[in-house]
Amino acid sequence: MATAKKKSTAKKAPAKKAAPKKAAAKKAPAKKAAGRTPNAAFMKPMQPTAELAAVVGNKPMPRTEVTKKLWAYIKKHDLQDPKERRMINADDALRPIFGGKKQVSMFDMTKLVNKHLKEA
Repeated sequence: MATAKKKSTAKKAPAKKAAPKKAAAKKAPAKKAAGRTPNAAFMKPMQPTAELAAVVGNKPMPRTEVTKKLWAYIKKHDLQDPKERRMINADDALRPIFGGKKQVSMFDMTKLVNKHLKEA
C-alpha cells in the first residue's frame, strides 16, 4: 500500500486588493467660537404686570432675566419647601402670581409667571 501525503490544512491569507481612492471629504466651515445663539423669543423684552413687578421690578426684561430675579427672590426669602425642594411656598407677594395657591411646583411656576408677562 502506498502512503498518501497529507495536504496542509492551513489556509493562506488572500492577497489584499488596493482600495480605490476616495475623494477627500469636504470639511464643514469652522463655526464661530461664540457658542450657541439664544432663542430670540426668550430674549425679547417683556413687560411684567403690576403683581409680578412687585417681585422682579417694573422695567421690561427678557423671560430669562425674569426667571433669574424670581429665583433670587425665592432664595432670599427662603420660600423653597425644605422637604420637597421642587415646591415653592408663596408669600404675600407671590400669591397673586401663583393664582392664589399657597404652594406650586417649580415647573408650574413658569406657566403661571408667563401669564403675567406682556410684550413691551
